Amino acid sequence: MKILVTGAAGFIGAHCVLRLVRDGHQVIGLDNFNGYYDPQLKHDRVDWVRKQIGDFQLATIDLADASALQALFSSERPQVVVHLAAQAGVRYSLENPRAYLHSNLDGFLNILECCRQYPVEHLIYASSSSVYGANQRAPYSVQDGVNHPLSLYAATKKANELMAHSYSHLFGIACTGLRFFTVYGPWGRPDMSPIQFAKAISEGSPLKLFNYGEHQRDFTYIDDIIESIARLIERAPRANPEWNREQPDPASSMAPWRLFNIGGQHPVALKTYLALLEKHLGQKAVVELLPLQPGDVLNTCAEASDLAQATGFQPRIELDEGLGRFVAWFRDYYPTAYRPRAVRG
Repeated sequence: MKILVTGAAGFIGAHCVLRLVRDGHQVIGLDNFNGYYDPQLKHDRVDWVRKQIGDFQLATIDLADASALQALFSSERPQVVVHLAAQAGVRYSLENPRAYLHSNLDGFLNILECCRQYPVEHLIYASSSSVYGANQRAPYSVQDGVNHPLSLYAATKKANELMAHSYSHLFGIACTGLRFFTVYGPWGRPDMSPIQFAKAISEGSPLKLFNYGEHQRDFTYIDDIIESIARLIERAPRANPEWNREQPDPASSMAPWRLFNIGGQHPVALKTYLALLEKHLGQKAVVELLPLQPGDVLNTCAEASDLAQATGFQPRIELDEGLGRFVAWFRDYYPTAYRPRAVRG
């Protein structure tokens, strides 16, 4: 199939391009290489992918540039769109909220419009576990309400789900939204905890542990995310014939629209996560305990039985194994940051 992957130079996007090309698909990548974090990492991801699969088409386009995006759809006519590009980060949304309107709302609207004008067989887009917000019932189910987001980032992801539903209903676009739970692994984003923690531990710098390390996260290894996407590509949703307007199912619809959680389903306290990272790095962290930050969710835990039922797969790589793979990559990519010292204490 001809597949457009947005955010192709991003963490999940680069891994996705690699897998889809290996599966025999024709992939067109799209990224704007913005400066939210060092663009060199994005270019290095692209080089890493190309070393393994050869060259692939990669367009440098900002999603908010409607005319450039339409020109790409008009010339390439993708059958499937895997939309992974977004302005990420909960805390950054407190500093620069308009960046989220630009990428996550304007950009997503442009994707939907292109999928309408140049019909696609399936639109898969990234949502986030952040949409569960103030919900404290665990595990998080796609059947739960998500009307109390705790950050603008989460609000834009919730908006994406609603926007996709309206276009699915009005124009028959098959849409699948994926709520990712704390994705980690090689080539991850430097604003996320694995790289931040690994650098701090390696350099002996103070490591900030918010909420005093008491909150939990449902970590999901990158390969499990990609396997889920690869299996869903050819499983475009259909209208649910049993959907009841009086008792509406929040995860499906009378339109061809679905939502899935993709999470490890084994939440781990940040203190335990940190201890595993210390083990693989062979060093102890210098920890600075701080209160919970605005916008942060206390605990996350995915209920992913719907994903297993639809694809025959659910995340399976344990955190200990995944962090071991991450650290091996970290030592190779950041050799100046990794300066092994004797373990203290």
